[in-house]
Amino acid sequence: MGSEQTPRLDDSGGEVPGLDRDDLEDDPIAQFQAWFERAGEVNPMPEAMTLATVGNRGRPDARMVLLKGAGRDGFRFFTHYRGTKAEQIAQNPAAALVFHWPELHRQVRIRGRIEKLGADESDDYFASRDRVSQIGAWASPQSQVLKGGRAELEQYTTKAEEGFITEPDIPRPDHWGGYLVKPEEIEFWQGRPGRLHDRFIYRLKRRRWRIERLAP
Repeated sequence: MGSEQTPRLDDSGGEVPGLDRDDLEDDPIAQFQAWFERAGEVNPMPEAMTLATVGNRGRPDARMVLLKGAGRDGFRFFTHYRGTKAEQIAQNPAAALVFHWPELHRQVRIRGRIEKLGADESDDYFASRDRVSQIGAWASPQSQVLKGGRAELEQYTTKAEEGFITEPDIPRPDHWGGYLVKPEEIEFWQGRPGRLHDRFIYRLKRRRWRIERLAP
């Protein structure tokens, strides 16, 4: 997790606090929300997360996406349904997420199953986006090669803009929507001096969360 600092300092200049079992909520979603809220106080984009999927021949793939909601049912994000990540999800509906908040020396890792959100929820989120982003969802052939360079993408964008020039509301395209990562494991990592970090993992067993400490 980067170079060592002795002592490790938090964003306020104090020593990094440890993480004990008594510090944790019994519900990992409540624990995540508490950490996420704290991260929002010091990190300009706490919702940024790495999404890892499995591609052809079992090869891992990863990219950054934005969290658009976390609840008891899982973690939400929205994307193109015809891009590379969507193809991989269709082939193997398993995913991992990673949040890293260096200001707090904290990391959260999530593993679980992934599924599409319902059309109504995707429609609602799409309607909340600004018009430029809505046009972009219609214009971009995500992950496809642009043989004509940037000019080709701009042509797609102009065509989409012209198609909706008289429309006050732009509908969600069928090829764009949301996913839900349903967690089976959630790990909370708190950096400590000497790389003797605190790690706790929640594992879902028979609909109940079991908490265990892991060695750093």
